[in-house]
Amino acid sequence: MARVGLVYHPRYLDHDTGEHPERAQRLIAILARLKQDGLYDKLVAIEPEAAREEDLLRVHTQEHVDAIKEACRRGEEFLDVDTVISPESFDVALLAAGGAKLACQKVIEGEVDRAFCLVRPPGHHATASRAMGFCLFNNIAIAARFLQQQYNLSRILIVDWDLHHGNGTQDIFYDDPSVFYLSCHQGNHYPFSGYEREKGRGKGEGFTLNVPLAAFSNERTIVDLFGQALRKAAAFKPQFVLVSAGFDAHRLDPLGNLTLTEAGYAKLSQLVCHLAKQSCQGKLVSCLEGGYNLEALAASVAAHIEVLLH
Repeated sequence: MARVGLVYHPRYLDHDTGEHPERAQRLIAILARLKQDGLYDKLVAIEPEAAREEDLLRVHTQEHVDAIKEACRRGEEFLDVDTVISPESFDVALLAAGGAKLACQKVIEGEVDRAFCLVRPPGHHATASRAMGFCLFNNIAIAARFLQQQYNLSRILIVDWDLHHGNGTQDIFYDDPSVFYLSCHQGNHYPFSGYEREKGRGKGEGFTLNVPLAAFSNERTIVDLFGQALRKAAAFKPQFVLVSAGFDAHRLDPLGNLTLTEAGYAKLSQLVCHLAKQSCQGKLVSCLEGGYNLEALAASVAAHIEVLLH
């Protein structure tokens, strides 16, 4: 059995979004399911530390960081129509980004084989200069830049299977050949990006691969297309694999129109773990993004972690 780290902190519940789809109950439901299924005790607890400003500034502009900090300090409730904040949100977001960073450190240094970051707020819509889509800072991008800066990695693969295209992650690495970004998502859906023609820019051309899926695509089609895309990404020979693990492509999720089940998520997890084992001794960190039906989310995360353990 693999040693799998679990990043979690009760402070993640303090990002108060009220009755918003991205709410604290998501993490509570996941923890309850992991304990119910006997998975929680098999995991290695990783207590996150807050990201430092220098970690954020490898990805985000100073103006962006200052704006989030000030909005939370002033008690503002909305950064945009979708993105809710509370006075605690800036500090919680630092802890989310820091959790992803620490998970990578633990894997690189051999304390765990893989890790799952049970964090919020999510990150993959946050661009260098804009919070959007429930996201304040881009956790997965911050983790990738940390791996590059701290461990001199030159080939990092980011796999994003959230229902929604990770426009922020794509934008941050669009001209960067050292990070391969693969997104499999519902096409013609928020945030209305991630078309097949988007393949990178300049030196980064060919290092972005988008797989937009038609609404109501069946599970077998989704798994097959994901597998084909991963085989293309395997030629990149990544030294580390990061997963933006959204679970809102589940057939019961209220925010989308895809058809995955927890068994489908297990298959996606098996495919990406196989690539990591073949390419980089299994070095993989996944980070929670979307997923808004509590029961489906919890079951899908449990299925993902079951695969990580084996």
